[in-house]
Amino acid sequence: MLKTTPVFDTYWRFASERQEMFMRRVLGSTPPWTEDPILSVHRFTNTYRASDRVSQYLIRHVIYEGSQKAEEIFFRTILFKLFNKIETWESLHTKLGALSWKDFSFDAYAKVLDGLLDEGARVYSAAYIMPSPAFGSPRKHRNHLRLVEHLMKDGAPKKLAKAGSLRAAFELLRGYPSLGDFLAFQFAIDLNYSELTDFSEMDFVVAGPGARDGIRKCFEDTAGLTEAEIIQVMAERSEAEFQRLGMSFRNLWGRSLQLIDCQNVFCEVSKYARVAHPDIEGELGRTRIKQKYAPRPVPVPQWYPPKWGITVDAFADTLYPAMNGPRIHRGTVRI
Repeated sequence: MLKTTPVFDTYWRFASERQEMFMRRVLGSTPPWTEDPILSVHRFTNTYRASDRVSQYLIRHVIYEGSQKAEEIFFRTILFKLFNKIETWESLHTKLGALSWKDFSFDAYAKVLDGLLDEGARVYSAAYIMPSPAFGSPRKHRNHLRLVEHLMKDGAPKKLAKAGSLRAAFELLRGYPSLGDFLAFQFAIDLNYSELTDFSEMDFVVAGPGARDGIRKCFEDTAGLTEAEIIQVMAERSEAEFQRLGMSFRNLWGRSLQLIDCQNVFCEVSKYARVAHPDIEGELGRTRIKQKYAPRPVPVPQWYPPKWGITVDAFADTLYPAMNGPRIHRGTVRI
């Protein structure tokens, strides 16, 4: 039987309050959006992964803008995610125009990234540790461009489109250089936002290092369950746990917490517990939360994969008509 620690209840309180902060902001409330002393000072990602600023940019401006051919969706998504930084994508777009595999030039892309680094800019996000694939260059960004080439020339887009499950998509990506378990799973989720694949986010999950740390802090005894099984239990029990704690959780306009979201919350509560429960140790041994919270007064218009069928409520649509965004019908991906 699972044996919990006090961090277990904090997991649900964190998920609920972080989602409340998101909803208050989207629906036009003025800051502060929380009275939680930790959430108001430190930076945490949203409860729903797809609501985060970078994910929203990926969905709206990378995946659903441009050609909907399978190879172009795959190319844009992987190119964006290998750097995972909006500013890097926009610099490439500004210098090179519309980014596409059809017009891809290694030298042209590498020159832009070389220039950014020479100017002292960062081309990678700090969100993930991005190991360099071994393609012969001393500069990591050039090796990643070679990885993009390798994926495309190996037919990865068509292979992915034929994958029969989220696990199969993960295993396909996992077979390429430098894409370990965590990155392969994250990229599979990102590609699944598109029309290239259409798997349930309740089918499969991989726990990253932060999530594993959060699981250790939430449970004294995991009763022999794997990390993926524990995340599954959390997703299946979420409504019951919110009710037990007397919380009214506002989900994502009808979309319940998925496995990827529960994995994400474990990662974030691992950080939150460093301050809220300093006496409870995890695997990583970290004691501080490095990033500070800096509220953005103007909310990011929310736009989700059309296949999810999410309808942002009428009040938000009235406030932010730009949320209507680009639209795409099911079945328009061409192989």
